[in-house]
Amino acid sequence: MLTAAQCRAARALIEWSRDDLAAASAVAIRTVVDFERGAREPRAATLQALRAALEAAGVDFIDGRGPGVRLRARL
Repeated sequence: MLTAAQCRAARALIEWSRDDLAAASAVAIRTVVDFERGAREPRAATLQALRAALEAAGVDFIDGRGPGVRLRARL
């Protein structure tokens, strides 16, 4: 679904802060911080909200040899 490493990498690709992601996904900043540092695993609905916000901003999630992220090609 979404790993902490993917979340950090996706934010870096689109140059978002944790605050930006929290606002775009309607998820508490504390939840984003705790998830990204591995302190807790959010509920499935929360992970989906985070992923949806990142995808809407242009991130593609890939599962090749392992989970990853890339920027969506712009046409």
